[in-house]
Amino acid sequence: MNKIIFFLLVSSLFFGQKTEVIDLSKSIKDSKSTIKTFTVIDQRPNKDIGSILFHKEQVNIIFENDATKDISNWFYKYNTVKGSEELVLLLENLNISEDIKEKYSIGKLELKASTFIKKNDGYYFVNKIDTVATVSSRNTPYLAQSLSKKITLSLADLLKDSYNKRTWEFGISESELANYNSILIDKLDVLKSDSLKEGVYKDSYSFFTHNPEPGFTIETNKKGVVTRAVKGEDKKYISNFYAFIHNGVPFKVIPVGYVEIFRDDQGLFIEVKKEELFPESNSPFIMVGGGIGGLVGSLVANVAIAAIDSKAAQKRRGMPGTYVSLDPLTGNYILPEDFGKSK
Repeated sequence: MNKIIFFLLVSSLFFGQKTEVIDLSKSIKDSKSTIKTFTVIDQRPNKDIGSILFHKEQVNIIFENDATKDISNWFYKYNTVKGSEELVLLLENLNISEDIKEKYSIGKLELKASTFIKKNDGYYFVNKIDTVATVSSRNTPYLAQSLSKKITLSLADLLKDSYNKRTWEFGISESELANYNSILIDKLDVLKSDSLKEGVYKDSYSFFTHNPEPGFTIETNKKGVVTRAVKGEDKKYISNFYAFIHNGVPFKVIPVGYVEIFRDDQGLFIEVKKEELFPESNSPFIMVGGGIGGLVGSLVANVAIAAIDSKAAQKRRGMPGTYVSLDPLTGNYILPEDFGKSK
């Protein structure tokens, strides 16, 4: 009798739970066929992803088999032509949780993964994603399905961006993969050097490895605002670069101009407004004289903007600003949770 009761309890618990299988059907084809082999390393200590309540029933988000097998099968489904590179995906964190409010709930996805090219002497970093995404039941009742889709889209973007992304020159061993972030960051001279190399940097990799474009000199206008970089007859607007260092001061190029880069014991960061990183057509900042150096929008260099347009400077000071960190491995912005929100 006790066995029957136990069986009924377990059965009711089992049938009270549903599953949302992560749909890995989006194309992740490597159009240039650069990859020869693909391997997934799942280093998550807990392989469970999480669950969401739907009509008082628990919906578990799962892989059909497991992360290693399913993501690997996904890659080979769309990539049958072999290249020469050995791509490795390191799955570091994948977690879904739910914050239940009085009349609605918010589903939260935390995803961290990175890619490497495996060579005979070690693993070479390529790309990574470290993101937090939220979905409210006010917008969709199907939180589990929505978050599951975000997993697929995020992993697809990571892989497709990795196919042609520049591979780092610093190799690490397989035993160092778990700590690759701190190991690689420790190799970056720009984070600790007291003397920064003058010039322009075409991308985040060249900036963080401290290798400016050879032969280019920086030009300014009569007001001291940096407008372009020149190498003989080759003249490029400053908007074509990731960052530049002028008179010993580093600056980050953003959509509406540039801002100074600061450094502390945590790394590099900029002080910037949301409207400047993600400008809209109705932005209050309009460049004077049709724009400087071909940039569209406003000047945001701390001193230059006041020299050009005092009204624009006043508007900028009135907007809530936030410290935004720069990811040294990808160059991406690390946005705080309160980014752009009024104090």
